[in-house]
Amino acid sequence: MEKAEAGEGGDADSYQKLRQIYRDIQTGAKAFLTAEYGMCVKFIAVFGFAMIFFVANVDGRWDFKIGALTAFSFVVGGVTSMISGYIGMMIAVFTNARCTMTATLSPDAVAWKESFNVAFRGGAVMGFALSGLGILVLYFLICMYVTVFDVASEAIKLFECVAGFGLGGSAIAMFGRVGGGIYTKAADVGADLAGKVVAGIPEDDPRNPATIADNVGDNVGDVAGMGSDLFGSFAEATCAALVIAAQSHDLVSAGWDTLIFPLYISAVGILVCAAVSFVATDLKPVRNEAEIEEVLKTQLALTTIGMTVVMYPICATFLPSTFYLGARSTFAASCANATGNSKCVTNGPFHAFCCISAGLWGGLIIGFVTEYFTSHSYSPVREVARSTETGAATNIIYGLALGYKSTIVPAGILSGIVFASFSLMDMYGVSLAALGMLGTLSTCLAIDVYGPICDNAGGIAEMAELPETVREKTDALDAAGNTTAAIGKGFAIGSAALVSLALTAAFVTRTSVLDHGVNMLNPVVFAFLLIGSMLPYWFSAMTMKSVGVAAMEMVKEVKRQFDTIPGLLEGSPGHAPPDHARCIKISTDASLREMVPPAILVMTSPIATGMFFGVEAVIGLLAGGLVSGVQLAISASNTGGAWDNAKKYVEKGGLFIDMPKRDNVTGEIIRDELGSPVLISVRQRKGSDCHKAAVVGDTVGDPLKDTSGPALNILMKLMAIISLVFADYFMSINNGQGFLNVPRQAF
Repeated sequence: MEKAEAGEGGDADSYQKLRQIYRDIQTGAKAFLTAEYGMCVKFIAVFGFAMIFFVANVDGRWDFKIGALTAFSFVVGGVTSMISGYIGMMIAVFTNARCTMTATLSPDAVAWKESFNVAFRGGAVMGFALSGLGILVLYFLICMYVTVFDVASEAIKLFECVAGFGLGGSAIAMFGRVGGGIYTKAADVGADLAGKVVAGIPEDDPRNPATIADNVGDNVGDVAGMGSDLFGSFAEATCAALVIAAQSHDLVSAGWDTLIFPLYISAVGILVCAAVSFVATDLKPVRNEAEIEEVLKTQLALTTIGMTVVMYPICATFLPSTFYLGARSTFAASCANATGNSKCVTNGPFHAFCCISAGLWGGLIIGFVTEYFTSHSYSPVREVARSTETGAATNIIYGLALGYKSTIVPAGILSGIVFASFSLMDMYGVSLAALGMLGTLSTCLAIDVYGPICDNAGGIAEMAELPETVREKTDALDAAGNTTAAIGKGFAIGSAALVSLALTAAFVTRTSVLDHGVNMLNPVVFAFLLIGSMLPYWFSAMTMKSVGVAAMEMVKEVKRQFDTIPGLLEGSPGHAPPDHARCIKISTDASLREMVPPAILVMTSPIATGMFFGVEAVIGLLAGGLVSGVQLAISASNTGGAWDNAKKYVEKGGLFIDMPKRDNVTGEIIRDELGSPVLISVRQRKGSDCHKAAVVGDTVGDPLKDTSGPALNILMKLMAIISLVFADYFMSINNGQGFLNVPRQAF
């Protein structure tokens, strides 16, 4: 900090303001998480207690040991998720201010290197802490349960109890993503509407009372929420793979290392990500603006390559060459005369390697496709920016069209991954593909968190009234972060889809539904397929309206302060400071109030379906939610990202519009000899009509890309993990036909 103060940018007063802003952001973030986690603790206690009784009904008899251990796993998973979110938030808050400070250093090469390293290392620390904590806690939990169950004969019961860990992590992630998403977008949209649109002052202007709340929101939503989300993905994917593996007599008999092989994939991923991270900070450090994006993308590529290289030896070490993915005792007996049976694995290490690699490279490709549709370096976003020439309406039309179109390639890639991995190793292969995609989790988190850190650093620089050169550096760092954040969003959606499918596979395997087949034309199955497809839209409607309600409250409060605090809007000397605490409270109260209904919808839907309509209805619900949810999540995230970067493209002066040339004196349009207006190419900047149209699109897109879109990831996963944990309870009700005793195979 002292070195930064000795730099050439800024003065003592600015640095004093910076420290105060840092303290305000930290206080606001702690206040929100304290309030949110207070609600989460109550939920964990109530739902965990209920689980003891619901999950205890196993094979038609009561086994409270199963219920108690599953509930304990749920509590551990929830608490671990909260700790992960808190760690991420505190790291981000500290790094925000530190990144601003390092951007003041001189010469410029030092400032670029140090500010980039601070932001990247902040994200990396969170990524490694989250991944390492998740693996460590899960492994100790499994080791604890080994003392209770006989692995050779009770492996299925053991890992079904462990699956509660994934449910706890995902449930807290739901609150973190939805609550944090509502908070950050309520503050962001409210600050933009009241500041840029109504008052006409710049973004992050210190006069705007909502700026601190906006910075707090970036930390609790984009950082803590993202951390909880991907922690949930990791926990759920691992639990799904363990449950499926436990169904195989051959894998159980092969030994402990084979059985917990999914944990080794994630552990190796952490080591590879840690080794590659030194490339960005030490071996190939950033020296100027042009190198930032290249370095971040290199990290992703090198991590994927590194994981690919080391995975085959890991597979060869821990997996047998031949095994049957079912309950029969020997491979030969199970696979006799069973041609084309994906459960009969004849080259286990190689097939597992292919499944993991498919997930690894599929995730990377999906990420770069997402970048193509959301970065202003490419034609799709530039088309959206150009559409602002005719106003906000055409901007909205172009953005929606882009979002719908952007689902094509990711859907195709996910389909290919599912088909290939299932063909090689049945549902176990799908779960390994999901873990493969999550193998680079630490690096993806580092890059994803990097963006909000740089964004907040720029806001702090403006609020502290540091020199313009500081803001220029942080904006450049943030611009690269926006590009790579799109890659992270694509990765998160793709991994959520595979994790959800893996959990559904584990549910299907556990309930043995496929033993007699599932007829999709069964009226009950088809009905719940439609209901499941509808749920993501209902959920998105609830979260988007919540953002709108909270943003309206924020706008009213900001306007009230402008009207009642003398000299605030005008920036008069000696005016009273804006009431940041009031704005923080509005976002906090609104997010806590509005996050409950969507969470209830997601968590009760599969439970009510299984209880009353049976397991086949649950499969229809999960399939519909997955198919609809993944498309809507991709579309929402990419639409919002395109509008955001279209606005930034206009602001940086990249858009030129042909406009009639006017006389400098009279202002009349100059015409040629044929009477047609003479056109000149005019650069569009902030304040232009194009920029105003772009701001409208960006404002509409904010809740899509940062609230509804990311939260849909959790909807897909949470419904599937709940179904898996409650599978035995559903099967205990009229042999899996529900209280309504719905007949199977009506057609």
